[in-house]
Amino acid sequence: MITFFQAILIGILQGFTELFPISSLGHSVVLTWLFGWNNITSSQAQDHSFFLYFLVALHFATSFALIIFYWKIWKRIIKGFFGSLAKRKIDNPDARLAWLLIFATIPIGIIGIAFEHTLRKQFAKPLSAIIFLIINGCLLLATEQYIRKNHIKSDGYSFSQTTSRVSTKLNLPRAAIIGVAQIGALFAGISRSGITMMSGLLSGLNHEDAARFSFLLATPVILGAGILKLPEFFSDQVAAGVHGQILAGAFAAGISAYISVKFLDKYFQSQTLRPFGIYCILFGIAMLVVGGLRGSF
Repeated sequence: MITFFQAILIGILQGFTELFPISSLGHSVVLTWLFGWNNITSSQAQDHSFFLYFLVALHFATSFALIIFYWKIWKRIIKGFFGSLAKRKIDNPDARLAWLLIFATIPIGIIGIAFEHTLRKQFAKPLSAIIFLIINGCLLLATEQYIRKNHIKSDGYSFSQTTSRVSTKLNLPRAAIIGVAQIGALFAGISRSGITMMSGLLSGLNHEDAARFSFLLATPVILGAGILKLPEFFSDQVAAGVHGQILAGAFAAGISAYISVKFLDKYFQSQTLRPFGIYCILFGIAMLVVGGLRGSF
């Protein structure tokens, strides 16, 4: 079904591209097709295949890396959440951030459970993924252009500070909108981190804060998907015989995800989404050319 080499390579790819705004699913679809790994490519659009469990394991490892990196922030968020329940009111930025994350998670949780397999079956194919990668790149560039043209600026909020900005720049309705925007990431080629960052930027967050909110939001989304499928991973015969490969890929994904978030957390302190937008467009065009020359489409 899948070799250890394939599992580790895809794990590394997943760990890096899950957090970069370039779509991990889109890249896994396109690159397995590019390498001629037909055993993996054909399984990605199936309702019930070992590769779905493989991706879940990689997501689980990625979420674990995010929890480790942002552990200090998560401790404050958890404390704020339970404090708000005990007091029956939201009276501090940490509690407010906890509820913002909850509101932003609900839409993708509901839609993801209902339509993920349908969308994956229809769109987790090389040509569709390539087209959506190009669209993803255009959206990233358009967002940066809109922000620059309309002079949308933040007022210096940082998640490491306790200020009132979280309630003025990112309220519950805006958090819910960001959550709805994540639904676009169910299409292979549209980046979840990219679309949440774009939504955050348009809400007035700066690049650093938009990235951190996106990465914090990724944790319950990715972890939830892993937890839902974990029992099936150990009991379903579809994954029988490849547990070792799946665990090896997950380990590789966790390590590369930690490296990625460490890099990106610093990168977005001073840089923008523009390079990733250009990359997605150029990569997508290159893959269209390759597919045309191969006669694959």
